[in-house]
Amino acid sequence: MNKKVLSLLLLMVMVLVTACGNNTSNNGSSTNTGSKADEGGETGAGDKLKVVLLIPGTLGDKSFFDSANNGLQKVKDELGAVTKVVEMGVDKTKWEPTFNDIASEDWDVIISGGSEITEMFNATAELYPDKKFINYDTDIDEAPDNMYNMSYATNEVSFLAGAVAALATQSDMPNATPENVIGFVGGMDIPGINAFLVGYIQGAQYVDPDVKVAVSYAGDFVNPAKGKELSLIQYNSGVDVIFNVAGGTGLGIFDAAKEKKKYAIGVDSDQAMLINDTDSEKANLIVTSSIKKIDTAILGAVKRLQEGTLEMGKRDVLSFVDDGVGIAENDIYKNVFPADLQAKVEEVKQKLINKEIKVDNAMGMETAEVEAIRNAVKP
Repeated sequence: MNKKVLSLLLLMVMVLVTACGNNTSNNGSSTNTGSKADEGGETGAGDKLKVVLLIPGTLGDKSFFDSANNGLQKVKDELGAVTKVVEMGVDKTKWEPTFNDIASEDWDVIISGGSEITEMFNATAELYPDKKFINYDTDIDEAPDNMYNMSYATNEVSFLAGAVAALATQSDMPNATPENVIGFVGGMDIPGINAFLVGYIQGAQYVDPDVKVAVSYAGDFVNPAKGKELSLIQYNSGVDVIFNVAGGTGLGIFDAAKEKKKYAIGVDSDQAMLINDTDSEKANLIVTSSIKKIDTAILGAVKRLQEGTLEMGKRDVLSFVDDGVGIAENDIYKNVFPADLQAKVEEVKQKLINKEIKVDNAMGMETAEVEAIRNAVKP
């Protein structure tokens, strides 16, 4: 009898262990094809805020997308949220289905960014009124009631980048030449990129009315080889410093700068610091970067949403005053860019903050007007 009781007890323990094992395996983080799941939590984790970031491209650009991913990491670390990033790739036909698939899952907040995705992102938000959506970078005002949009005063921060470039080219910095010609490489000839360009040109002209600006467009945001090719042409023509506004394509600018021992200005993130650990020689040629503080903006928006103070259905433009934009003033900037020139840049920045300088914005310009500005400074 004792043996029968013991056998029965052992059987019950085995059943219990098996059941617990199956239950544990069903509670892991959900994943999707083409996504990277955050290892730090479970999608069904109690009352924690669940936040997902959808990248219309891939990570690794050391710029726009990586900055957004840093913002998501801050949301996880500082707000204790369950997070996940989904890389949607470069095939645009897959973006809208991915938005809808993710929106149908158990996420409280769905984040993505870029004017290219805005229309389809808005459409998804309208289909899922119980979810909250954040577009971290769009120039389109219209938004559903459950969507919050952000953009950045890129014309103003590019004005400051233009001032840096013009000061650098007329300086006695080791790699500067006497021609007073600076460069610009953009991803595409579109209003969002030309907002950077017009600000850059006006900032350079503020320092030197006679400065010349070589302008090239790659027609692509994920082609470093093309970025390098266009940059080599500019450097070989006498350009001292090139402003990168080309996403992943812009990584090729830094390759060209290293090859020609010329200067560059980064975009969106502090690109010198992102590159410094792997290639300090290249990083030390990136004088500064024009930064959209996307990571800070994402954290701030999610925090306000969590607190119930975020105004949905609107778009905010973040400027120097909002700490939404700035230039990288890292150790490389302090060591490579002369102190007297840093002081001049600081003067310009304060004038921008105080609204003593008005910067035009290509977002409201006709194509012919942008073309006229480009032609006026053509080398």
